[in-house]
Amino acid sequence: MNDHAAGPQTQGALAHQALFPIREVSRLTGVNAVTLRAWERRHGLIQPTRTDSGHRLYSQADIDTIRRIRGWLERGVAVSKVASILARGQASVQDVAVAAPTSRSQALLREAVHRFDTAALAQLFDQLSAGMALERAFTEVLMPVWHDLAAGQGAYGQASEWLFLDQFLRGRVFSYQQPYQQSPRKAQSRRLVLAPLPGPCQELELQVAGLMLGSEDVGVTLLMPGQPLDELALVCERLRPDALVLFANHALTAGMGKRLVRMAPSLQCPLLLAGEAAPLAQDSLAGTPVVCLGAEGAVMRQRLRQYLAGQLDT
Repeated sequence: MNDHAAGPQTQGALAHQALFPIREVSRLTGVNAVTLRAWERRHGLIQPTRTDSGHRLYSQADIDTIRRIRGWLERGVAVSKVASILARGQASVQDVAVAAPTSRSQALLREAVHRFDTAALAQLFDQLSAGMALERAFTEVLMPVWHDLAAGQGAYGQASEWLFLDQFLRGRVFSYQQPYQQSPRKAQSRRLVLAPLPGPCQELELQVAGLMLGSEDVGVTLLMPGQPLDELALVCERLRPDALVLFANHALTAGMGKRLVRMAPSLQCPLLLAGEAAPLAQDSLAGTPVVCLGAEGAVMRQRLRQYLAGQLDT
């Protein structure tokens, strides 16, 4: 199949639709044309439109999806499992009544970030947090744009845009977490330690996970990226949490899974796993002391509550 750019007349007719030929998509995403075709034909991960002459044309949404796919592959997730991860991300916006305002909010967010407009960004954040649950605002609007900008930092200006949004969101999450972190122990019946597993992990991802898991009666102590895995037993001995939650947004290697199983008995508290690693590793960790909480905020919180109440079948 010839995937060279469509002719000048076709390009002009399609310009207002923001559709891109495969060579431009390869430049924007760093994924070569052969791989893009394979993701389409073998795995059904993307479905570009076609011109009458058969040329592939990709929308901005397709480009965002390609960047997400590349991000998951770089985290060690097999291409055969990426489709299920993407499907989970889309499940919460299948309702048309929800999808339209979500897409609009993402567009407004991208516009504010593109202009480096802190006031517009703050106004949009306040509107989102007032109009929907904070968890949904992060899951459906804020973090998808953050991930897309992170994946597209090869394009000129996107690294600066990502850093701008990242700094803003970290400040907002920190302000939400402060009241919980400063509450006395007696005001929170449960206390968690949340730590990243070794590997790629941004501070904001960890902060958002802590925001999802914490509440007025569950306090969360965050340990930042770079925390030595071997020293977690010492941390838990001194903090005496009700559980240690390890967060990972990339697939566990077989060696890491075995290491966690060996580590669990040495801790003075239960060992839980959250983030994208949890559903990917659930089968391999079944029957071990490591409890998988899931990847989505609502699922993680529900399973955590069930576990702390002794109602979760591990």
